[in-house]
Amino acid sequence: MFLKAKNMARHKKISLTVGLLYLLTFVSIPTVALYSNAKDPGFITSNLTATPIFVGGILEVIVAIAGIGTAVMLYGILKKQSEVLSIGLIASRTLEAAGIILGVSFLLTLVTLRDSGIGLEGVAISKALVSLYKNIFLLSQSLMPGINDLILGFLLYKTNLVPKIIAKIGIVGGPVLLAGFLAVVLGFTEQNGTIAGLSALLVALFEFTLGFWLVFKGFNPMAIKALENKK
Repeated sequence: MFLKAKNMARHKKISLTVGLLYLLTFVSIPTVALYSNAKDPGFITSNLTATPIFVGGILEVIVAIAGIGTAVMLYGILKKQSEVLSIGLIASRTLEAAGIILGVSFLLTLVTLRDSGIGLEGVAISKALVSLYKNIFLLSQSLMPGINDLILGFLLYKTNLVPKIIAKIGIVGGPVLLAGFLAVVLGFTEQNGTIAGLSALLVALFEFTLGFWLVFKGFNPMAIKALENKK
């Protein structure tokens, strides 16, 4: 009985941690506004403050670390359903995080160049850095989340750890986001256009709902028991 209670408490801690980490990934939403100065073509020769850029960078790094954390924390449970997919989720989350951090480094480099007094000579470089940021953002925060949520949605659906309706949102939302990614890459829509934005809604709903559920409800105890009985 003691071991059973201890095991339940451990899984409760895992679900709470994963849930909080998923909710934490939404802290980067303000970066759209925080990075506005950096995306201004005249930033390289201006006296505009770089503080919002630093804040946005910190928020994105937090998101990158939290994303890896969700996959690592879930690994011990999900591997009992599929070790290959569980490792794949960690790898996918790590690639996403690497892309996010790389994107932040581009914008911080832009600030460094501006502060060095590069002047008009740096206009072309600044445009290139902003373009690189937009491209890495597309790969790290449109392509990879679609893959992440498709894998996780499938694993959650097979394990019944959370209500199937939540898992289904991830299973459907992942491919929808990937379709939006392809639409941008192939030139059918703008990166910040309405279609691209709409394609991300289901993924956002999946991750927020999953985070909320894990914080306040936790894993399905029967599903946990069934997974533990697997060899």
